[in-house]
Amino acid sequence: MPSSVNTIFFDIGNTLLFPDRAHILKPLGKRDVPLEHWHAIERATKRRFDDIVEHGGPADHGFWHMFYAQLLSDLQIKDDQLHASLVDATRISANWCDIHPGTCEALQRIGQRYPLGIISNADGKVTAVLERCGIASCVQSITDSGVLGYEKPHPAIFEAALRTLNAKPEQSLYVGDVYSVDYLGATRAGMQAILFDVSGAYRDTGLPRVESLDELEKKLS
Repeated sequence: MPSSVNTIFFDIGNTLLFPDRAHILKPLGKRDVPLEHWHAIERATKRRFDDIVEHGGPADHGFWHMFYAQLLSDLQIKDDQLHASLVDATRISANWCDIHPGTCEALQRIGQRYPLGIISNADGKVTAVLERCGIASCVQSITDSGVLGYEKPHPAIFEAALRTLNAKPEQSLYVGDVYSVDYLGATRAGMQAILFDVSGAYRDTGLPRVESLDELEKKLS
């Protein structure tokens, strides 16, 4: 586990909150997309996406273009309008409202030891989503790219977040789910980082990772 951590920042998507799949996938009608199928596509997409970003390609939003292209291919559906509607729905912060049981309680426990902040690539409405999900009060700062004007992995968004808590980068830990955006973005800004890897995309990479907040708590102890 990283040492000398005084402050912790979290990503939102696929870290503290997860997509409302039932709502987002409603345009598919009765076609079933089991969670394991979703995670399998996520694992494959993250590996391809990381390679693109590391070689100078566009970050964050391009991920969902790739993800849904694969999903529709698996379902043998060729429909550009449906693809666009799925991507658009996933970009809306309000549709990220699936919260795992115990999330608030875990954040409260971690928050007793560390100041907590949020760094999220979003649409400027993350604060409202966190309030609606009951975890806004668990953090001391929220840095939303839609408000700031810079997206991860740009160092400016990490630097802005660090200033909100008067935190030193080398003593700050960032927890996020995408290697090229979260892990590399944070470490290149001088922070420590750990991947929140629920789908297991980075299980065999040797990178620092956890699959739950409970596991993170254990590593922090």
